[in-house]
Amino acid sequence: MKKANKMDRRNVLKTMALGSSAIVFPNLKSNSNQNKLPLKGNINHSVCRWCYGNISLEILAKEAQRIGLKGIDLTGPEDWDILKKYGLEATMCWGAELNLVDGFNDPKFHDTLVKRYIDHIDLVEKAGFKNLICFSGNRRGMDDEQGLINCETGLKRILGHAEKKGVVLQMELLNSKVDHNDYMCDHTDWGVALCKALDSDNFKLLYDIYHMQIMEGDVIRTIEENHTFIGHYHTAGVPGRHEINESQELYYPAIMGAILKTGFTGFVAQEFIPREKANQGIDSLEDAVRRCDI
Repeated sequence: MKKANKMDRRNVLKTMALGSSAIVFPNLKSNSNQNKLPLKGNINHSVCRWCYGNISLEILAKEAQRIGLKGIDLTGPEDWDILKKYGLEATMCWGAELNLVDGFNDPKFHDTLVKRYIDHIDLVEKAGFKNLICFSGNRRGMDDEQGLINCETGLKRILGHAEKKGVVLQMELLNSKVDHNDYMCDHTDWGVALCKALDSDNFKLLYDIYHMQIMEGDVIRTIEENHTFIGHYHTAGVPGRHEINESQELYYPAIMGAILKTGFTGFVAQEFIPREKANQGIDSLEDAVRRCDI
């Protein structure tokens, strides 16, 4: 996301965590065709909470259930009872991280991060969920090799606990060109090298298709060659991080087909900011899910 005139995920998440800005639209009703065929079931669909911060989680969960989504991404313990009420999973848990810029690549944050992640891994396991997001942090002049070593050192302090509890830590790939200047885990090769160094089924990459299209392109081949290290996917339109329709450059049905061919059984979460405001963006969400439902 560009800094000007757009919502910033880190600020939206912070605001939602404080519980200060969600506007409730109790009479929200879908304008979508209620007689549409059910989803095919080949892709486990989800949606990122922060993209719909203008409506209550209760309404988003209700709409997600109606559309046929399996869960909602980027939610914390305070949200999970609502998700369970509608039969949804917390498909990517969050809340252990400090932020997106202070991460495992800097040893000065390790002690704090280890404590937070150990505690949060317990919460995720107790709630019956599986995925927990983490971040490399920004470079701040550090070279990539040293950052990888530092991430390996810090993550090894919590991986044993994650393995014991059945929780998968997932480091998100973000672009440092447009949205997250100086972020270290900004190329698939670097993330894969970290996966190989850690050598654990409980550490994977959150492959954000939007971010990696910006940084390196060649999305389908990258997925085909590195799918064993990918545990989760995010979507959005390029450029602009809006709807994944014909207004942008990626063709998501082909990308979803490539993901499906790898045997992937995890979650694909929509993470675009609706530009179309009909029905508070829910119609755009349903359209995106059906485009990805191959």
